Amino acid sequence: MIQDLDGKVAIVTGGSDGIGLATARLLAARGATVVICARRPEKLAEAEAEIARVGKVEARQLDVSDDAAFTALIEDVAARHGRLDMLVNNAMSVHYAPIFKLTLEHWRKDFAVNADAVFVGTKAAMKAMAAQDMTGRQRGAIVNISSTCGIRAAPNMASYSASKAALVHFTAAAAMEGAPLGIRVNAIVPGQVQTAATADYESRAPEAAARTASAIPMQRGGNPDELAEAIVFMLSEAASYITGTALPVDGGKAAQLYLPG
Repeated sequence: MIQDLDGKVAIVTGGSDGIGLATARLLAARGATVVICARRPEKLAEAEAEIARVGKVEARQLDVSDDAAFTALIEDVAARHGRLDMLVNNAMSVHYAPIFKLTLEHWRKDFAVNADAVFVGTKAAMKAMAAQDMTGRQRGAIVNISSTCGIRAAPNMASYSASKAALVHFTAAAAMEGAPLGIRVNAIVPGQVQTAATADYESRAPEAAARTASAIPMQRGGNPDELAEAIVFMLSEAASYITGTALPVDGGKAAQLYLPG
């Protein structure tokens, strides 16, 4: 694989499994030094060992909803490596419940991880990136991971959907401020992705899972590696003139007009 990210430094939150792990692995394989963070130490250690087989990686245990700790991690990485080139805000929280059963605690937790932490991470990363020399056509790039639920409504997912929608519009606002500084900010909007959580859902409700997959124009969910390719493209200088976008990577679901059978 071409080492086009050699010498670059990246942070990936929620980097111990799923989309985050696939993205960190691809970044490392393409030459970047990758710092992954997640809450569960055992999953973090497994991910670190896997990524280390293809490139340079550091693992840090972190709950991104701890604002001070998240800011300190970004500042430390930038100081130790002399720069920070890429940030992927991928960590997520989701609660499933109808609104009349959804608690304020659940609402606040989803916003703390899916929106507040994205603000905290983006703020710290933009500060570090703005202070460093321009390399190529950008000082830095940030990709925030939203969801189809952030652009289309679904029942029983009010807190998750609202927080992911907030992330999309924050991304656009951050892009406007970052553009004059050489910092690009974009969002990726995944649909159904075949992660461990999806596999668990399929094992518990196979018929419902099959209906969900068949409702996607491409007739299947995506896999984490497909999402990683889109994320790394958006981080790379191949996307040097793209900022403020929310790119669906969902097998066509967001573009689909629903017609009842």
